[in-house]
Amino acid sequence: MKRQEFSGKVRAQAFARCGGKCEKCGAWLKVGAGEYDHIIPYYLTQDSSLDNCQVLCVPCHRGAGAKTANDQRIISKVKRVKAKFDGTFQRAGSFQNRFKKKINGDVIDTRTGEIVGR
Repeated sequence: MKRQEFSGKVRAQAFARCGGKCEKCGAWLKVGAGEYDHIIPYYLTQDSSLDNCQVLCVPCHRGAGAKTANDQRIISKVKRVKAKFDGTFQRAGSFQNRFKKKINGDVIDTRTGEIVGR
């Protein structure tokens, strides 16, 4: 799903509402230097209205420990939970493999426990 950006009208209204300051830390913003952020990630709400828009400075939006990095963690968790619910979740690594090779060379089917080859 592609993220929808805010319209020009919504961005203008959000900038007027914030009074030229970052809505998180209160730093003064140069015209055009603020970044418009979805308060609740677009992936979760599909909402690009003024109520879900905030104006942030670059360090608050993209810096270390910033909002965008936290949003990515939340979205990834939602995707994992949804995949488990749908039955399409695949574990990473060796858990996906049905067969296991022992040190002695035997190949074992992990579902049945039978030796299937050498």
